[in-house]
Amino acid sequence: MPVNEDNNSATDDQKLTLDDIQFGSADTATENEEDQQRLKELMEREEKNTRTLNQFWFVVMSALAASMSLFYIYTAGTLPAPVQWQRGMYVALTYILIFILYPAFPKSSRMRNFAEKLPEPLRSIIAPKGGPGLVDLILIAATIGAVGYYIIEFPALQQRAGAYNQTDFYVAIVGLLLSLEVSRRVLGASMTIIAGVFLVYMHYGYLLYDIPVIEAFAHRGRAWERVATVLYFDQEGVFGVMANVLVTYVILFIFFGAFLRKSGASRFFIDLPLALAGKSVGGPAKVSVIASALFGSISGSAIANTVSTGAFTIPLMKKAGFKPHVAGAIEPAASIGGMFMPPVMGAGAFLMAELTSIPYRTIVLVSIFPAILYFLAVLTMVHFEAKKHGLKGIETDVRAMDIVRKEWYMSIPLLVIIIMMMVGYSPGYAAFWSIVSCVVLMYTMSANVADFKSGDGGMLAAFGRSTVRVLKSSYEALIEGARDTLVIGATVGVIGIIVGTIYATGIGLRFSDIIISLSDGNMLIAIVLIGLASLVLGMGVPVTAAYLIVAVLAVPALTDLGVALIAAHMIVYWFSQDSNITPPVCVAAYAGAAIAGSDPWKTGWTSFKFAKLLYVMPILFAFTPAILLVGEGGQILVDVNWAEVASSYFSAFVGTIAFSAATMFYLVRKTTWWEWLIFAFGTFLCFFPDLLTDIVGIAIVAGVWFWQRYDVKRKEGLGGQVPEGAGG
Repeated sequence: MPVNEDNNSATDDQKLTLDDIQFGSADTATENEEDQQRLKELMEREEKNTRTLNQFWFVVMSALAASMSLFYIYTAGTLPAPVQWQRGMYVALTYILIFILYPAFPKSSRMRNFAEKLPEPLRSIIAPKGGPGLVDLILIAATIGAVGYYIIEFPALQQRAGAYNQTDFYVAIVGLLLSLEVSRRVLGASMTIIAGVFLVYMHYGYLLYDIPVIEAFAHRGRAWERVATVLYFDQEGVFGVMANVLVTYVILFIFFGAFLRKSGASRFFIDLPLALAGKSVGGPAKVSVIASALFGSISGSAIANTVSTGAFTIPLMKKAGFKPHVAGAIEPAASIGGMFMPPVMGAGAFLMAELTSIPYRTIVLVSIFPAILYFLAVLTMVHFEAKKHGLKGIETDVRAMDIVRKEWYMSIPLLVIIIMMMVGYSPGYAAFWSIVSCVVLMYTMSANVADFKSGDGGMLAAFGRSTVRVLKSSYEALIEGARDTLVIGATVGVIGIIVGTIYATGIGLRFSDIIISLSDGNMLIAIVLIGLASLVLGMGVPVTAAYLIVAVLAVPALTDLGVALIAAHMIVYWFSQDSNITPPVCVAAYAGAAIAGSDPWKTGWTSFKFAKLLYVMPILFAFTPAILLVGEGGQILVDVNWAEVASSYFSAFVGTIAFSAATMFYLVRKTTWWEWLIFAFGTFLCFFPDLLTDIVGIAIVAGVWFWQRYDVKRKEGLGGQVPEGAGG
């Protein structure tokens, strides 16, 4: 087996046992403290520094976090609270927890360093240690007042909508300023500045009439009273679509993820892929792809997926012979696929259901095949990369049936979600029962099983001790789940400002006209422009926020060009993930680089290479809507030509495999430039859902494959040098 110049390849006597998989070995941990520190610094930059709370404030924070989680889990399993309480409680508790946990200035900032040198009591006001300071307490009180006013006055606010009074105006100003401060503390300057620009634009839009080029975005402007009250109280504002989707769906699945981790079930999503694919060519990389598909389907976060599965799979890939930057790139490339893979798909699918009025389970249904194609692309690229460099798998004595036999029950929480949504229950209700199943699953953890087996004190005593452990783990899951929601919860206010401004000023329609004008009505050019806009916007905002903003702006342009509504949203949704793996931002790729100990910039571009289907699928959505089960009239599952659907699926499947081989410049062996040109043309034809183009494309691809296979055997027969990595 060839050895990469900067990495050691695997040896035949390297073998993993079931214990290594389940409990981790020295070889499967992050390899050195320096890499761990880099990863920690990266995650801190992504989520900012939180305070180390003293005992009192830790208890306060824990009680608030657990209460928030319990409230929304309870209402998901029973009946939702009135809308003002359901949304208002979330906004209030999120803001309060952020003011408790997130300091006004990061620990490493100059302002923070300056404040810590101030004498008391100034230091306790500006940069307190162990808890919130006076300013934070004032902001917490303001939050209670502003959100409490919205909750208590909700019926009256609905009656006087459009004719708000002076008190409404003052409260709205406070609410918007709080939203901007929350965004600044958690998300940083970029998102906050964007929201501030939209605020100013809503008031001063009339000034753009005199400025060439951007005069297309001009509007008559709004008085500050109207700006504040509309963006804070109206349905498109702070308590609007984003808040509704978060409290109805998203945070419940975040809570579910926390309970799943505490139950120990998440390791099943590593164990099974390792047993299935670990021994194959490039096995650890394939394990990474399959594990990311399974874990990412419920985590809904590319960064969380990269860190969770990558801590195990990236060292394994390096051990198998993959260069560090390649190992660090494969994991994030696979991890972003979790945002496409049902049943959860991050927050995007829930937002899509809200924006399109298409049932969530229908969106999940049409998303299955595109998600499979994405993971197929990464999997086959990994295969060709491993063949190119002659990389084998990791020897292991673990069989898939061993894992299924020992750990099958760990898949129950995920099965509960899938089955309940298939039979028609709401995602929130399914998440509730999945959380309950995780609590039950906690009784199967090793310490609890040992209690029952020992029989010490009798079965009742063993059950009591186990119940105490389960309650403790559940309490920790409630706290962790609430804290995990804070990053996306911090977007509620600023997204309300941005989306509310777009609706109030009509900028969405103007943006649509500009896209159509710049593309001259060409759908392909319009898609490219939207992809670029999504990438630029994604540099400053989280991917879910990027999807919502671009969807409001760009979907009308695509539908005006004849794209089906679901296809237009899928185009924007897939593009919104690109900032995770596309330089210069590529946060998920940087996380992979930190674990792998590789160059972040090089890892980012390599991750982009493995995730290239991300840029192909939006084009297929536009030109081949049958792949989304869209019928002749543009509706899902209405007047569907099933022969066309079958043809679309087949051509896309073949085209994806061919695309992987073409982009990796390898089939049976490394391709020459003329082979690549012919093969790329065949790949292009394979993506068209037409029988003739499919036949011609497959014939070309097969022809190149047979030629390379013949060429390898011919050189072997002549005693010449066999190309590196050549073989079936």
